[in-house]
Amino acid sequence: QVQLVESGGGLVQPGGSLRLSCAASGIIISVNTMGWYRQAPGKERELVATITSGGNTDYADSVKGRFTISRDNAKNTVYLQMNSLKPEDTAVYYCNFRWGPPRWGQGTQVTVSS
Repeated sequence: QVQLVESGGGLVQPGGSLRLSCAASGIIISVNTMGWYRQAPGKERELVATITSGGNTDYADSVKGRFTISRDNAKNTVYLQMNSLKPEDTAVYYCNFRWGPPRWGQGTQVTVSS
C-alpha cells in the first residue's frame, strides 16, 4: 500500500556527487516532514537531513555544506543531492517520514571508494 522507494545510489569516487530520489506511492507526502537516513555496516541508522512541508531544512553536522535535501510535492518525491562525497558517507540510504510510524523501504546503497 504505502511505499517509499529509494534510487540513485551507486559507486562513486571520493569528491564525487550523487543524487538520490525517494518516490512515494500510496500516500501523499506534501504535509509531512521527510527525512533521509543512512546506516553503515555495524552502526545504527542515523538521521542525515530533514525537510518540512514548508521547505525548511536541517542537516546532520557531518553533511552540512555538502548535502542538500529538496522535495517536489507535485511528483510526490524527495531528493538528496550529495556533493564532495567521502568514504565515511558509505552506507545504505533510506527516506522516511520524520514523525509518526516509520515506513522503511529497501534503501539504496552508496559506496564512496577510490
